[in-house]
Amino acid sequence: MMKKILFGAMFLSSGIAYGQKEDASAKFAALITPASMKQKLTILAGPEMEGRETAMPGERKAAAYIESEFKRMGLKPGNGNSYQQYFNVYQDELASIELRVNGKLYNWDKDYMMSLQTISNGATSSKELVFVGYGLVDKAAGIDDYAGLDVKGKIVMMLDGAPAGYKAPTPAPGTRTPSPISGPAKATAARTAGATGVILVSKDFPRKNPTATKGNMYMNKPTGAPFMMITVSEEIASALAGRTSKLSSDALAGLNKGKYSAELSINAEKKSIALETSNVIGIIEGTDKKDEYVFMTGHHDHLGKRGDVIYYGADDDGSGTVGVMQMAEAFAAAAKKGNKPRRTLVFMTVSGEEKGLWGSQYYSDNPIFPMDKTTVDLNTDMIGRVDTERKTADTLNYIYVIGHDKLSSDLAKINEGVNAKYLNMTLDYKYDDPKDVNRIYYRSDHYNFARKGVPILFFYDGMLKAEYHQPGDTVDKINFELMEKRAKLVFHTAWEMANRDEMLKRDIPLTMPAR
Repeated sequence: MMKKILFGAMFLSSGIAYGQKEDASAKFAALITPASMKQKLTILAGPEMEGRETAMPGERKAAAYIESEFKRMGLKPGNGNSYQQYFNVYQDELASIELRVNGKLYNWDKDYMMSLQTISNGATSSKELVFVGYGLVDKAAGIDDYAGLDVKGKIVMMLDGAPAGYKAPTPAPGTRTPSPISGPAKATAARTAGATGVILVSKDFPRKNPTATKGNMYMNKPTGAPFMMITVSEEIASALAGRTSKLSSDALAGLNKGKYSAELSINAEKKSIALETSNVIGIIEGTDKKDEYVFMTGHHDHLGKRGDVIYYGADDDGSGTVGVMQMAEAFAAAAKKGNKPRRTLVFMTVSGEEKGLWGSQYYSDNPIFPMDKTTVDLNTDMIGRVDTERKTADTLNYIYVIGHDKLSSDLAKINEGVNAKYLNMTLDYKYDDPKDVNRIYYRSDHYNFARKGVPILFFYDGMLKAEYHQPGDTVDKINFELMEKRAKLVFHTAWEMANRDEMLKRDIPLTMPAR
């Protein structure tokens, strides 16, 4: 649904007793300008930042640039004497691997491939496997390929895809349940049944493109042996099934389910590389309520490079990061002119959002400022574009607001009040519907504050199409006049929340399904 808020007088009763400072909010919001935003974003989303992939040189350059701007503005470091909160992420690199079936050596990418995170260092061997057809488990359809089979402690072999005529169920609204035919769902079913690994048979060999010998980054080192998942050619599958000649996938589908004897051996050497990344934090210390905190956040990382192609991330989330920087500049100017906030303002840009909300997760699990004294997180992630699906007359005067009816009944009242007073934008709440399939509430860094009980508002332009996560997300596509309005809305909201008498109430349980 869409709401355009048309009241202003009610806002005056929200608890701010500082008429002079309320007037100052408009004065210093004027320092948030399209020109200053464009100047910063041109640097942040420029080619020298190389797409700002987490823990890569471009992301570290971006963090250094943001730190330098916080210093120039006169913000104090937010982590003791440092503007950065460092943490490690990890990446596996494959040095060598050999796979043999019944003594025959097979070749990487010609005959098989493996996700690096599923590879155990050293030697792995097996003399028996269990063929489970397609490895499907769909209780609603009455399908269980593990029925009557004992796979505990064994490797299972299964075919990719599904048998003819099978129709995968549509996920329920508001969920991300993977299709039973997907690799993750099949792996989960195998683990649930007690298997120690999966051999997935694919027609896609030899591989058209080389499989990466560096794995995806991860934040927490896994404990215990990895769950092995190998994708193999029809030739390897035939050998594992005891056949001397290659069978097609269709022919393999006709095999009886059950145990097959074959000698499988894998000898691998991989190493785990520790990489350093950071959140950048600057603060403006409050006055009489300095031990309470108002956060403004965005993520400065993006997708990096794919070969020589740069994913610039101007909107995602260069725009939100610049929004945080511009709000910091305006608040810093206000403080220098004697308009210090009552509560401490924390400006934080985080890394690792694109990898899985890592930077905000790290901060929320290792908070510098107490979470129970953090009144709110105002998160900006993509505030510079116009939603391609938006056809209404307010196209250039809207913002999606997420979280307005969760955790605190003060959130909507305050945000709607400042909007009516200063901007009169359309505040669109459609993504707050628990049935919305996009599950936006869980997809940016505010979530890690919300899971700790901190009230949040998330400001977002709705750009899930067009150049989202594409190289074309560039500075020239940004609507800086609209970006200015959105940043000013967040600024005014932060000003009110920083100066009101009471912290935001925490009076609404978070009842939405877990992330």
